[in-house]
Amino acid sequence: MSLDQKFTEAADKVKTFTKRPSDQELLELYALFKQATVGDNNTDKPGLLDLKGKAKWQAWLDRKGTSQDAAKEAYIKLVEELTAKYM
Repeated sequence: MSLDQKFTEAADKVKTFTKRPSDQELLELYALFKQATVGDNNTDKPGLLDLKGKAKWQAWLDRKGTSQDAAKEAYIKLVEELTAKYM
């Protein structure tokens, strides 16, 4: 199975979790997913009152410089770890 297939499978698996991961785990999933699919964050920083948006933006920015393949591998590994906790 190719890396892209494993990544797509992992992204689908997250949607089947029966319990909600912690906020920190969700931010990590989001940042790795965005880095894997879009690449480095080059969007404008959200406004002062958008706390959730700023947290997501910063988590993604923290992954800057990570290759898309490395982000996919890290995402797959994280999903495997979380599956044991939330399935």
